[in-house]
Parts: sequence; C-alpha cells; structure tokens
Amino acid sequence: MSHDKIKQIALVAHDNMKKDLIEWVEFNKGTLKKYDIISTGTTGLLIEEKTGLKVTRFKSGPLGGDQQLGAKIAGGEIDFLIFFWDPLSVMPHDVDVKSLLRLAVVYNIPVACNRSTADFVISSSLMGSKYERRAPRFDEYLHRKLDV
Repeated sequence: MSHDKIKQIALVAHDNMKKDLIEWVEFNKGTLKKYDIISTGTTGLLIEEKTGLKVTRFKSGPLGGDQQLGAKIAGGEIDFLIFFWDPLSVMPHDVDVKSLLRLAVVYNIPVACNRSTADFVISSSLMGSKYERRAPRFDEYLHRKLDV
C-alpha cells in the first residue's frame, strides 16, 4: 500500500502508562507535529493539554475507542500504532485491546508497545519517506471452502 499522504499515527495508553506516553510525546513533539495524530479519548485529551499537539480523538478505549481505532486500521487509515499498554494490570476491556493489537498485525502496520520500540520506529528513516507497505491478501481466506 502506497502512502503519499501524511502518515496517521495512533497513540494509546492505559491509565498506568499515560504519564510515560505523555513524556515520550513531549520528547518527540517536533517529529510528531509532522504527522496526523489519532488517539482514544482520555489519552488524546491529555496529549493535547500537555503538549499542545492537535489530536483527533475517539471515545475512551473501554467505551469503544479501541474498536474505532481498529476500524481505521482495517480501513487502511492508520500507518503506525503506539500503544503503551500495562502488562502488569488486568484490564476490564482486555478483549478490545487484544483485538486492536491483532488487527495491527493482520493489516501489517508497525506497532510499538513500549518506549524503546516507539523510539526506534519514530526515528526510522522510513517514517519521513514514502513506504510501500505490503498489503495483506485475504483471497485464500475469503474463498476457503467451509464444511457446514
């Protein structure tokens, strides 16, 4: 999939990780302002308030924001997902989180789940250039024979 447009970066963080994400965004503000930022509700509001970056905000994750981001991923409208999730806490919407991460893998977009990976990806020369992402092909899956 070719992207001549400005890249769309989705930023998400669980409550215990929001401070880390805000610090990361503040550190990378100069780079991030070149891209369209999309976020779930609370995280997006905090990013706007703390950094001044413009953010397209969806609903809070547990209220459907994760699914809204997932739909954008499935529609080819998200280029990079940064999701600082909390691996040490049980989340009531864990199913939504897993679905969002699964869709990112299915549609072959880069995913950063921690600060180190986010640092590597955001500083990649591929971020500022046209990138031909290999679009997944679902023909075999869609045309499989089912025994019913």
